[in-house]
Amino acid sequence: MQSREEVAANNDIFVLTMCAAQVPSLSTLETLLSKRPLLISGPCSAETPDQVLQTALRLKATGKVDMLRAGIWKPRTKPGLFEGVGKKGLPWLQEARSQTGLPVMVEVATAKQVEEALAHQIDALWIGARTTVNPFSVQEIADALSGVTIPIFIKNPINPDLELWAGAVERVERAGIKQIGLIHRGFSTFGQTPYRNAPLWHLAIEMKLRFPKLLFINDPSHICGRRDLLAEVMQRAIDLDMDGLMVESHSQPDQAWSDAAQQVSPEALSVLLEKLVWRNDDSQSIDYHSALDQLRQQINQLDEEVLQLLGRRMQVAEQIAHYKKENNITILQAGRWQEIMQRTLARAEELKLGREFITQYLDALHMESINHQQKILDRKSSDTDFAAAR
Repeated sequence: MQSREEVAANNDIFVLTMCAAQVPSLSTLETLLSKRPLLISGPCSAETPDQVLQTALRLKATGKVDMLRAGIWKPRTKPGLFEGVGKKGLPWLQEARSQTGLPVMVEVATAKQVEEALAHQIDALWIGARTTVNPFSVQEIADALSGVTIPIFIKNPINPDLELWAGAVERVERAGIKQIGLIHRGFSTFGQTPYRNAPLWHLAIEMKLRFPKLLFINDPSHICGRRDLLAEVMQRAIDLDMDGLMVESHSQPDQAWSDAAQQVSPEALSVLLEKLVWRNDDSQSIDYHSALDQLRQQINQLDEEVLQLLGRRMQVAEQIAHYKKENNITILQAGRWQEIMQRTLARAEELKLGREFITQYLDALHMESINHQQKILDRKSSDTDFAAAR
């Protein structure tokens, strides 16, 4: 087997005989992007002409993949790691498209990369997580995209900041791009997690609700970081009504030059897709809608009762604040709050409520209570105010 250096040297002298470009028309791409689910796959990195072509041919043979993706420029965390083959890999994608008919897409991080990709008639581009986090970089790309008609996908930023993600969408929209897609690839967080990037599904859901008209797909490969977790995350994404999946696939995943642990062979990907339970977003059943309407009415009533109780709780917190103010006592009482946390979490477990959910709820409740009490302490002292509170 050739070493990486030998293969790279051979690539340098590789002369590709291009077949007809077979560039999909704009209407063809629009039709493709309206497909549900949309399935995108391909290697983390384009390594050699043969690796790209063999992966593409085998993905095409599954009959399940709609678009071919490959990393040409790879932003790596540390210098010295494989950072992609660069623009010489773009003709390899053209050849793969020519032989399979699959539209091709690459990641871009600079205006120069946008220009190179467009010059090679790449069908779609995506902005990576390390770029989305930097508004200057996104704006540079947006400026380079002015007048472009191809689809542009935007991955979430590395850190859990929806405003950066939304800001990237706005910058690309202002460049005149009509077809924008969002890619949820998980977020870098502190703490132990089985995932390479924590999915933080609630943030993905909020972003989907903010931009309900945009194509929204999930990237389980970068969330998982390992292939044995893919099935679970893929199913979760489908259950949450994601519009599609972008899964990394390689002709020889264990020999991949980057992110080998999270890639699967085209045949293994086909098996994963066959095992997924694909769900509908609606039903024509009258009985279904009737039952759902009744249950939703119950939800509405319960939500109203919860809000009423929260309002009453804050009124009690304000009364407590008056007494704290009169006796010059701090708002934060750590011992008391720990007592509430322990008691509520124990009760929540009995009610089969998730610990993470209850912890987030209690934290938000505590901060709201502190804000209400702070307003009382900040108010100028008044016997009338205190008398009224009593």
